[in-house]
Amino acid sequence: MFDLAIMNGELYIEGNYVNSNIYISDGKISKISKQVLRSKDEYNAIGKKIFPGFIDPHVHFELKGGKYTSSDDFYSGSVSAAYGGITTFIDFLDPISTSAELEKAYLKRRKLSKKSVIDYAFHGTVKNPKNQVEQIVNELKKLHFSSVKLFTTYSESNRRTYDEEIIKLLKFSKEKQFIVLAHIENNDLINMNSKQKICDLPIARSSKAETSEAKKLAHYTRKYDGSMYMVHVSSGNTVKALKEDFSDIINSDFYIESCPHYFTYNNDIYNKEDGILYSMVPPLRSKEEVTLLKELIDNVNTIGTDHCPFTSKEKQKEKLLDIPMGIGGVEHSFNIMYSLFKEKIIDKMTINPAKIFNLYPRKGILSEGSDADIVIYDPLKNHTITNDHSLSDYTVYKGQSVSGQIESTIVRGNFIVKKGIFIGGTGEYLRDSR
Repeated sequence: MFDLAIMNGELYIEGNYVNSNIYISDGKISKISKQVLRSKDEYNAIGKKIFPGFIDPHVHFELKGGKYTSSDDFYSGSVSAAYGGITTFIDFLDPISTSAELEKAYLKRRKLSKKSVIDYAFHGTVKNPKNQVEQIVNELKKLHFSSVKLFTTYSESNRRTYDEEIIKLLKFSKEKQFIVLAHIENNDLINMNSKQKICDLPIARSSKAETSEAKKLAHYTRKYDGSMYMVHVSSGNTVKALKEDFSDIINSDFYIESCPHYFTYNNDIYNKEDGILYSMVPPLRSKEEVTLLKELIDNVNTIGTDHCPFTSKEKQKEKLLDIPMGIGGVEHSFNIMYSLFKEKIIDKMTINPAKIFNLYPRKGILSEGSDADIVIYDPLKNHTITNDHSLSDYTVYKGQSVSGQIESTIVRGNFIVKKGIFIGGTGEYLRDSR
């Protein structure tokens, strides 16, 4: 007898819908069959779409930066994510410069993350790791990490990693079986100063800074046979340039992530009264760049949220340099993106991040033997986004009309959200098993 049966749903399997039942035991999908089999509990999903649990590869819960800490801790952030159908997220360790710092950074985040109600993993993060690249890589593998993030900017806070170390990381990446994540902006083209206000953000951090640096790092990835993942691409111009010059390595050695807000809003909003609430890095881009980004969605491999919200009061600063950068998004990412792109967005939030970050086939698919991470979605319940379960007091998506609604979220066979009601849960830490 199975623990749970999800009956009569339309299962999303290998890009198609299959009318069948899912039978779950011991947290795993035990059987997918049209047969009616005995189960301790049963959920009638007639008329509903059944997706693999969504994976957000880019969040920042309890991120402390300067005077501010992002609004959501690992509990509130994971609750909000569960309402959005996310069953696994990947957060980041604090940046380190030497191998000796890595384990301490890891233990610190593990302690905080025990509050999560859904499953999670971490990316390592480096800052200006001069003469320490090989030692850091070896320590990352010792701690079972499959990814490490760097910044090509923020030299003023010593977070920038320079080309020599980037190349070293790329050279190690395939040999040591890890992927290099990069926040990609040309530091020399960024012009942030004390006189600027929110309306100056798109100029201070231009799309040219992103595009030129992305092309350089894609070139390094190809030249040194590395593996790289570009986080939060903001401009269609960047994707166009990468497609034109590096189509041979996109989706094989060079992966592109973007975020829902870059498809939803343009930088005209910074001239509005509440424009400061939309402040993030990279900033929103022009209408033309947004349109181009939508047209090139097939070249974007994954969707992450870069979830890093602050309160509206914390955002209300006169000077650009004083504004904490970041917005929330975990609860609304699928609804926003599915409304725009329908089925073509599903793989970008399931199997693609699972494969890139070595969670496949445990995560990212509906298959016998995989974790029973499942989203039950009602395609007929169109709605308008109002508030959410984040501890931030606002969401930039308020007022957006979206198609359908997530009804229930299951992690390893356990309901975290059931028919819109939060049940609760205990997340499991996922480490690279290689």
